[in-house]
Formats: sequence, structure tokens, C-alpha cells
Amino acid sequence: MATTADFRNGLTIEFKNGLYKIVYFQHVKPGKGPAFVRTKLKNLDSGKILEHTFTSGVKVVEVRIERHPYQFLYKDDMGYVFMHQKTYEQITLQEHLVDNNDLLKEGQEVDILFRAENNQVLSCDLPDFIELKVEYTEPGFKGNTASSSATKPAKLETGAEIKVPLFININDLLKIDTRTREYSERVK
Repeated sequence: MATTADFRNGLTIEFKNGLYKIVYFQHVKPGKGPAFVRTKLKNLDSGKILEHTFTSGVKVVEVRIERHPYQFLYKDDMGYVFMHQKTYEQITLQEHLVDNNDLLKEGQEVDILFRAENNQVLSCDLPDFIELKVEYTEPGFKGNTASSSATKPAKLETGAEIKVPLFININDLLKIDTRTREYSERVK
């Protein structure tokens, strides 16, 4: 059992007859009334985000999870196929279990989360930053905008589309933040 004092991003709990991962939490102590914790919870079965407020001190059931290193091999009509880095065992995951699946590149290393009690797959987490090549983007011209933070759409080698600065060109290698799906920097 855990309390709201134990909340942290990434904690998996049992809530409303399902498994939820805490995406965001904020402890609030108003001037009047009891403290509470505002959270955003991701349902691990459906992938939907739920906002919920817990009264401070409420007990929740914490789910024990294990992380295992896997490598993404390919996608077929059955789902996404991954291989364990040490045992070479292969597993296939459905699309809803893989966050930001359009950023996955063949050979990409990921962590797959399992529920410790029954070895049930909970989710697949990409590294915080990945490097992908720009497949297509419109050319950006100097003097195109009045602000220095202008962006344009770019299609990456995996088919994902993100916003990038105007100076990015085709075949540039970019560092992408998988948590926010935003451009981080150009890799030399």
C-alpha cells in the first residue's frame, strides 16, 4: 500500500478496477481546507488519460513492475515485434501498448514494463531522447518570419511528423524528446 505522499511520475497503481500509471501529479495545499493531490492517470489497458483528485493521505495499491531491455525488430499485421536483449526471446505487442509508436525505428532499444506478479506486459517505454533523420520538410528562408521561434512541419524517417525550426533541412539528423514529441537539437 502506498499513500499520496509516495506519488511520483511513472508510479503504477490499481485504481477503479484497472491499472493506471501516474503521468503527472501536483500536491496542493490550499489556504483553507485539507491538502489534496491533483493527478493525470493513464489507463494501461486503453491508453486513455484520466484526471483525478485524491485527498491527501489516501491509500492506494501500488503495483510492482519490472523493466526489461528489448530491441524493436519490425511491425507486422499482428503488432510490434520485440526481442529481449539477453535471452533473445521475441514478443509481439499490440499498438496501444507502445507509446509514440510512430517514433519507433528498427533496431531501437526500449524498456518493456511487466507486472511482477503475473508477468503481464503493461507498456513499452522509448528512451527519453532518440535520433531520427528528416525525410522531408519545406525549405525555410531567412526573413520568412518576424519571430525567432518560427517552426515548420517535418516528416521523419519513421513517418512521424513534428514541428522543427526553419533552418532544418532534408537529411538532417535530429534529437527528439519522446516524452513531448518535440525537436531538441540537431545532431552533427
